[in-house]
Amino acid sequence: MATSKLRTNADRVVTLSVQGKVSYPSGRRFHSVDAEGRPFLLPSIGGITYNVKVGDPAFGWAGDHIEPGVSAIADWEKRMDHPNTSFHFYSCVGNEARVVTGDAKGAKGVVTGHHGGAEHVIIDFADDVLDKLQLEDKFLVRGRGQGLELLDYPDIRLTNLDPDLFQRLKLRPLAKGRLEVPVAAVVPGYLMGSGVGSRSMGTGDYDVMTTDRAEIAGLGLDKLRFGDFVAISDHDNIYGRSWRKGAVTVGVIIHSDCVVAGHGPGVTTLLSSATPLLVPKLDPRANLAEMLKLGRYRPGRKATRRGR
Repeated sequence: MATSKLRTNADRVVTLSVQGKVSYPSGRRFHSVDAEGRPFLLPSIGGITYNVKVGDPAFGWAGDHIEPGVSAIADWEKRMDHPNTSFHFYSCVGNEARVVTGDAKGAKGVVTGHHGGAEHVIIDFADDVLDKLQLEDKFLVRGRGQGLELLDYPDIRLTNLDPDLFQRLKLRPLAKGRLEVPVAAVVPGYLMGSGVGSRSMGTGDYDVMTTDRAEIAGLGLDKLRFGDFVAISDHDNIYGRSWRKGAVTVGVIIHSDCVVAGHGPGVTTLLSSATPLLVPKLDPRANLAEMLKLGRYRPGRKATRRGR
């Protein structure tokens, strides 16, 4: 039985329109301090990022928390309030986003993640669309995915996941009510940092801590790419982001590595179980960009291959 044969309530999932606009890039007036105590001034979240795309490496950029493609928000001044909370919650990974203003009006893109704290929705567009976008342009997202359920696997929870994207994940049923999930990497739960303890399962992300570079390299996590599907061992993301022995969470890498202590590549969560019902299967091509032909994998672009 492939993913397409797994029974869901997709025909009952509500589709709603939500609208945001380009979020102006953040700027630092003063130095910040990295995990080794060194001061830095680097580009960070927001804006229209032209040369960093889903499918690219998440490490090695001269930046901090870089978001690939377009960062969108409904209200800059009230990030934690309505309507931004609605824009953030209803925009699910894999949803269609359409430009509704400006020179790129009518162009379509795809939501690739949520970024907590910044409260951004991250959207991938083709290069010719990026070239036409302005910082005041707006996007209408067909929000669909919250409330999606696996009818025969009630202990596996789905969040932030477009039903059509779910059908492409290549999940495979195993014995004892388990599901095999292709992932590019497995992240030990002890490496999860910023965002742990949050109860906002339908928005945001949380970070893989990368201060211990030797540990990260030894696990091969320094090869992570934007859009990689990853499993997080011993982490439960059903009612809050927490450590639980045997739990498994699967998510997608949505922003770059970070130099601040307790931070690193961000993961928007998609599937979670409080018990070992999700079984990771390593697949270096388990990546959103490869799956949907986005970002670095759009037709005509040079793909970035993983150095595993």
